[in-house]
Amino acid sequence: MRNAPEMIEVDSTRLEDALRRAEQSLEAEDYRLLRAIADSYVYVADLVEDKNTSIRRLRQLFFGARTEKTRAVVGREVEIADTIGPTDDCVIDGHAAADLESPAGEPDPSNTAPASQGHGRNGADAYRGACRIDVPHPSLAAGDACPDCRQGTVYEKAPGVLVRISGQPPLVARIYQLQKLRCHVCGRVFTAAAPDEVGSHKYDATAGSMIGLLKYGSGLPFNRLDGLQGHLEIPLPASTQWDIVQAVAADIAPAFAELIRQAAQGDVLHNDDTTVKILELMGKRARQTALACPRSDQEEVTHGERRSGLYTSGVVALGDGHRVALFFSGRRHAGENLAEVLKLRATELGPPIQMCDALSRNLPGELQTMVAHCLAHARRQFVDVYDRFPDQCRYLLESLAEVYRNDALARQCRLSPEARLQFHQQASQPTMQQLHDWLARQLDEKLTEPNSALGSAIRYMLRHWDKLTLFLRQAGAPLDNNLCERALKKAILHRKNALFYKTQNGARVGDLFMSLIYTCQLNQANPFDYLTRLQQHGDQLQVSPELWMPWNYRAALTK
Repeated sequence: MRNAPEMIEVDSTRLEDALRRAEQSLEAEDYRLLRAIADSYVYVADLVEDKNTSIRRLRQLFFGARTEKTRAVVGREVEIADTIGPTDDCVIDGHAAADLESPAGEPDPSNTAPASQGHGRNGADAYRGACRIDVPHPSLAAGDACPDCRQGTVYEKAPGVLVRISGQPPLVARIYQLQKLRCHVCGRVFTAAAPDEVGSHKYDATAGSMIGLLKYGSGLPFNRLDGLQGHLEIPLPASTQWDIVQAVAADIAPAFAELIRQAAQGDVLHNDDTTVKILELMGKRARQTALACPRSDQEEVTHGERRSGLYTSGVVALGDGHRVALFFSGRRHAGENLAEVLKLRATELGPPIQMCDALSRNLPGELQTMVAHCLAHARRQFVDVYDRFPDQCRYLLESLAEVYRNDALARQCRLSPEARLQFHQQASQPTMQQLHDWLARQLDEKLTEPNSALGSAIRYMLRHWDKLTLFLRQAGAPLDNNLCERALKKAILHRKNALFYKTQNGARVGDLFMSLIYTCQLNQANPFDYLTRLQQHGDQLQVSPELWMPWNYRAALTK
């Protein structure tokens, strides 16, 4: 086992002097390595000295946070929010869930038995996208005499099912060799006609759908797919992939525009943003663009200064039983992108519910919304300091766990928004009121230092209490912004693998594909089939894009 090193104190001046001497005597590469180690040391030392940094925070910095569930933070074996049993628990204040305005036409879950634990394998019904091949009996048909007893007749039963899965490259190629015949007298050449399924383009609609799905849905960069296809002896250069998805994006753009319009009519809109890199808008390229076009739309001006940040904003809208996910990449913040969406909202509709965190840049400016703040953001501040204030944080975490349990129970029982509001007012409002009184008492009676990390978390919750508890006053208001944060993982996955967009146009193409793909996933639609159908029915899409949404395009196909 290695011996513990000698501990010495090094101030910043002494460290910088040593680095300057090292720069003069070491190779450039060795100096850069030494500089990186020193910077890391200074960063970690500053974190340790910061009174707001906990051991848990340092562990998350080095190893990443695995979960924030109450049982993991508090150390209990069972989390309150995880104790929801079978649906026979769907009894609220002595009444069955159906008595509290359950949606009409939906089965009452209280009458269903708990599902038995399966073997973990998928049955044939799970393969909805599989090609199904009917195999008739070679010698018998319904109505024939039984070949064994010779007395009865055979009849149809449910078919036996065999599932066979084969592998293939992500994109396959077929080479059609058209036979040619030439007359030895007149020299005329006769060429066989191509099969009907062969179009005029080398890359059909399914190729564009698969490339877009791999790149913007699964985070597979063009160069990786290029390498994979090359190893499988079906070459597909990265530049060709870009040409294909760019052309597809132009064809299916009306669907994206219609998604934006549909989202504007939503009852609840979640929004948030994350960072993005667009090389065209960064560094030397951005300065050249600014000189060539000082009034460029991409150079948003705020308070007399050019904005340098780049963001991918996520907007998830809920309404009419559908969910719409939108992505926008560029200089605008989440609130500015939400404002552009809400400009398309019908004038007869009232202000929607907006769920976001407490950052002012998430607000849509002058456009009116009923703002709800994310309860998970407030809770996370107590999770971060649990190691230092376990007793106080445990009370808050367990109180919020009870509220989340109630919300999960309402979803499990499929309550309408009005019934869910009534249930939260009965079951969650007393808990939240007790929590508010406890938070206020911590500061009023000086039980907690206001300037400590716990005091900061308490002041945050009290300052935003009304917006954090909108779900107790407004039907349909969510508890947190987790829905939008899950959507932004699509953009984060792309950033993690592809690192950046080269141009603003590339970012627009990515936003379009991500929006269509994730909206399909939110509405249990097949994104590959959807993107393909949009390309195959481009004329109808141009005329009536509202009929070609992920939740209704199959009905348009049947017509």
